[in-house]
Amino acid sequence: MKKIMLICMFLLGISAVSRAQGGGMRMTAADRVKAMKESLKLTDDQTTKITAIYEAQTKQMDSLRTTGADRSTFRPMMQATNDKVKALLTAEQAAAWQKEMDERRARMQNGGGGAPPQK
Repeated sequence: MKKIMLICMFLLGISAVSRAQGGGMRMTAADRVKAMKESLKLTDDQTTKITAIYEAQTKQMDSLRTTGADRSTFRPMMQATNDKVKALLTAEQAAAWQKEMDERRARMQNGGGGAPPQK
């Protein structure tokens, strides 16, 4: 009985740890725009237009994922989306956004993931 209880507790502990690590969920279009609105102080018009751009990109990427497309297919699409978003930003917003993207890219290359460091 003790062995069974010990095994159950072990399995429960393992599942709790794996659950705590998250599933690598992607940010939704609304989440990305919300983060941008806070960090870049977007206007309502910018928010609406950028939301539409990200939602269109999400639909395109989802359809490509179902067909088994590789990463090289996604890169041009992501670059086009970034160019469209950048065109809607002021010079100051674009500079701040580029800085955020560069920092995120550096964190991901160092194995830290895309989330900003905790303060």
